[in-house]
Parts: sequence; C-alpha cells; structure tokens
Amino acid sequence: MEERLLSARFRYINQQLYTSSSQEAVKLFQNDPEAFQIYHRGFAQQVGRWPENPVDRIIRYLRRRPASLVVADFGCGDCKIANSVRNKVHSFDLVPLSPLVTVCDMAKVPLAAESVDVAVFCLALMGTNLQEILEEANRVLKQGGTLLVAEVASRFEDTRAFMTAMGQLGFKSVSKDFSSPFFFLLEFSKTAPPRPRPCAGLRLRPCRYKRR
Repeated sequence: MEERLLSARFRYINQQLYTSSSQEAVKLFQNDPEAFQIYHRGFAQQVGRWPENPVDRIIRYLRRRPASLVVADFGCGDCKIANSVRNKVHSFDLVPLSPLVTVCDMAKVPLAAESVDVAVFCLALMGTNLQEILEEANRVLKQGGTLLVAEVASRFEDTRAFMTAMGQLGFKSVSKDFSSPFFFLLEFSKTAPPRPRPCAGLRLRPCRYKRR
C-alpha cells in the first residue's frame, strides 16, 4: 500500500513539473522538500529499467574530451556527472541531493556569460518555459561550446521541428543518436545568440508513467 501511495505521488509530482514553469518548480520543492526525494526515487526506478542510462553515455563522452573543459549540468540530480569526471562541473538542480548542488531556477543559473565549455541536460528538459531555459544554456556557453541533450524518445512530437527550433536558439546540430528506443542523444554547438522570437517547434510531450 505504501509503495502504491509513493508511486501515485511520484506521478502527481511528475505531472506538476511538466505543466509548470521552472520558477514554479522551484517554489514547489521549496514548499515541500520531501516531494523532490519522492520524485527522484521514482525517476531512478523508471530509468533503472532501461538497458542503458544516458548519463553514462554523457560521462563517457566527457572522459574522451580534455579535463580542462568546464561543464554546466542542468538538472544534475545526484551529481553523477560531477562525481565521475575530472572536469570542473557546475551542478544545478531544484533541491540539493548532494553538497555539490547549487539550488536555482534552471532559467537563471548563477554563472557568467560565456563561462562554460559544455552544457548538459540529461533527462532534464521539463517545464513550460523550455525556450527560456535553453536560452540560458546559450548565455553561459562559450562560442563554439557544446550542448548535450539526452531526452526520453517518446517526448519528441516532431524531431525535425525541434531541431529547427534549436537552430533558432543559436545551436547547430553536430550529431544525433536515435539508436535507443528509450532516449535520444543530441549534440549541438553554439554558433550564435538566440533569435528574439518564439520557437514554435520547441515542443516536448510530458513523460507519462503507468500506474503500478
């Protein structure tokens, strides 16, 4: 019974995160810190059923790159990236599951403009203000810097429209890996500031988890 209640609470929190802005998500967990623990536990259980966790792919990618590169991990969770690479990693999330986490709104991270070489969103693109969040990633990335996005495959309504929208936000596609039925892994390079207009194709479906 307790497990079913926790599962129901996880689904409710999950729905809130996908239908709220990043600012509202900050307030949600400030008012109910336990909610983030429940969400993270449920999230980890879901991803644990996959044959591969995309964060491990990102870690392998970073280990092949120079350790001098500075990384910003948006929605870092338990800071697995920071704990697995030699790079300097700025770890951002809504609640500190680790002492390494800086708590903040993902659309307003405390970094200077053009101060990082790699920005990461690993299963972390959620909220109704995706454009604002990705514009923030553009702001903190150096020109030519790398944006890595790993996201649940079923969330993409129109992959071509999404890639076009990313171009409008100043990101050029470098590589696309659609080999996993569970997640897509996308690599972009920052080529320009974002264009000051709405990006109509920047749409991702909410994640829906079945009742258990």
